Formats: sequence, C-alpha cells, structure tokens
Amino acid sequence: METQEIKDHVKESSHWYDRAGKPCYTVIGKNGKERPTTLRDARTQNLLPSVTSIIRCAAAPGLELWKAQQVLMAALTTDRLPDESEADYIDRIIKDSQDQSAKARERGTWIHAVVQSGFENMPIPKDDYVYYESAKKELDKHCGAVEWQCEQSFAVDRYGGKKDLEGGGYLIDIKTTEKDLADIKTWPEHAMQLAAYDYDKKHMCGILYINVKTAESKLIIIDGKELDKGWKMFTALLDYYYAKTGLEA
Repeated sequence: METQEIKDHVKESSHWYDRAGKPCYTVIGKNGKERPTTLRDARTQNLLPSVTSIIRCAAAPGLELWKAQQVLMAALTTDRLPDESEADYIDRIIKDSQDQSAKARERGTWIHAVVQSGFENMPIPKDDYVYYESAKKELDKHCGAVEWQCEQSFAVDRYGGKKDLEGGGYLIDIKTTEKDLADIKTWPEHAMQLAAYDYDKKHMCGILYINVKTAESKLIIIDGKELDKGWKMFTALLDYYYAKTGLEA
C-alpha cells in the first residue's frame, strides 16, 4: 500500500532554492497555473541552483556507463521486425532502453522515499519495510544509535541543496543500485556532492548504497582527501555554471 507520506517524498525533486534554503519546486505562471521553476524565474526571484544542477555540468562516467549498458541490454532483448528499417529499429531499441532506465530511476526514488519515511517514523508499506530495516541496520553498525534528520534543506552563498541524512556528526547520501555491493565503489561526483553539502566541514561523509533487488545495504565513508578534491572540483563547476548561465550570485 502506498502511503501519502511516501508519495509526497517521491515528488520532492527541487532544482532551485531561495536564500533561506527553502526549496522552490514550482512557480505560478501568468496563466495562474503551477509550473516548474525555470532559469528565468531564478533570475527574477534571486534563487540559488542546487548542488546536483552544478554537478551535472561535468560528465558522470558511472552514469554514462550505466546508460550504455541499458542500451546494450535493450538491443539484446529487442528483435528486429520484418521489413523494419535500420533507423526505426535503432529508435525502438533506444526508446526501450529509456523506458527501462525510467523505471529503474522511479524504483530507486521510491526506495529512497521509503527509507526517509522510516527514519521519520512514518508508515511504510509492508513489502518495502525491508529496505528501511536494512539501511538502519547498516547505519547503526557503523555510526551507532543516531537520531537522523532527513532531507534538511539549506542555502549558502551560491547554491542550495538537501541533505539525505544528517546526525551524530555524520552526513549520509542514499544511492540505490542493482550492482553487487561487494564490488561497489563511489565516484568523483559523490565526493563533490558530499563536499558541497558539508560546506562547514563538520561531518564524516558517506554514501549508503541500497541494492534494489536484495535490499542489502552498504555504507562507504569517503575520506578527507577525497572530499577536499571533491570540493575543488565542485567549486570549479560552480564558477563554470554561473559563467554559462549568466546567473548572478
């Protein structure tokens, strides 16, 4: 059963924040209807871009590899129709890979929302409780008994964002995956993201991976050297983003 709380968490996907750190998901357009916030809105309302918007300015090797794998899987499972042109066949393969990718993202977003709801002591569907149980067990093992604060939004000088989990001197970002957790690793964009969130440098930062198939969890703490490198990369992208968009801080 899908609870309203989890549905609300799934919808939380803001790219802009006001100067107080409040997410600005949408604005009311001239027609009186709600619509997604745009760069033009950000200029007129003095909004800040999100950490993820900044990081997307750079290539993400892990994500690009995953996308390529989805296309290959679609090609292996999509038969060419009689008299179908090569162009149409390729279009069908790409569409199928995009559909599968969208489903994977939606499932990941749902699991993320389930875990968040669990830490907020909200109802969780019985079939999905195992994801929260696994996440909590892994965090308890490495971090101890922590009272986690979920999805805390913030704003600093030139950007804003939301921290998945914060508490007990830890700052944790949740990622879902279908890969074997024994071989899982973090990527440079993870260090950038956590370094940007930990702008005051007061936390131990890590990625909590949750396997969508097995519900197993694994926490990887990112060391200070990697976070320092991530901060340098992030601030370089931050300057690039402002130069590219013309958005003034």
